[in-house]
Amino acid sequence: MSVYQENIHKLFAKTSRQLTKAAAKAQPGAIHRMRTSIRRLEAILEELSPDLDRNQRKLLKVLSRLRRRAGRVRDIDVHVAALRSLKLSDEPGRKTQILSKFADLRIARERKLVKLFDNVSIRELRKRLKRAEQSLQISDDFPGPLETAYDSFVRLAKKNETLSEKGLHQYRIQGKRARYVAELAGDEAQARAFVSRLKTMQDVLGEWHDWLTLAQAVAKLTNSANNSPLLSALNNIARAKFHEAVRVVAETKRAILASDPQKKLNTSVSPRRDPVPYRAIATAAA
Repeated sequence: MSVYQENIHKLFAKTSRQLTKAAAKAQPGAIHRMRTSIRRLEAILEELSPDLDRNQRKLLKVLSRLRRRAGRVRDIDVHVAALRSLKLSDEPGRKTQILSKFADLRIARERKLVKLFDNVSIRELRKRLKRAEQSLQISDDFPGPLETAYDSFVRLAKKNETLSEKGLHQYRIQGKRARYVAELAGDEAQARAFVSRLKTMQDVLGEWHDWLTLAQAVAKLTNSANNSPLLSALNNIARAKFHEAVRVVAETKRAILASDPQKKLNTSVSPRRDPVPYRAIATAAA
């Protein structure tokens, strides 16, 4: 068994365990680990095996529903932590009010997640995982995890040469998929370097996205006017995180495109373009 095949086997087993743990108790850590395992498995199945059988397609459909429902719970956990970390002398009552609304929203979303777990037999889901692994057919011309991940990143970079908000979202989502595939290569030096660059990029993009969505959520939950100090502070943080994300993505792009692992692709770095100006979140109540 090759290194990447062994890692695929470990991923299926880990996903099965994380589903059981999250179904037993919807704690923040368990939810996060379940979502990450599902994302990894989705990336592997869709990138390495384009011809999925009926069971694999059904499995991905169910896992996707669980991931999205869990994501809504996770978003609240992240927003609460970020809002609590924000030191703001103005509007202390508004911050407390929003935290209370988040708490109620978290309860409602957790109930929906638990209800979905009730409707989905974890035992049956684990059986589907086992069958999906057994029937997984990887193409004979599969170039390897690192090469596949690199090609995926090149396509991503070509489609998103201008680093707008929309482009950053694509780097955030598709960059994860490339990283998860590359991780199958194990301790290979080039793979470690590739994964490290993508992880750094993801961390920065994740912070930007978390503050952006927090500001959007607060705008929906509050009846504040345009001069709300809290919403202005969140907009300022999101704006700063956006510019930091643009810088890191540009650096990551240049570094990866200059490091063709097998010299298979003659990809040159596109001329640097000015990013699309950041579009601040409307401070008026939604």
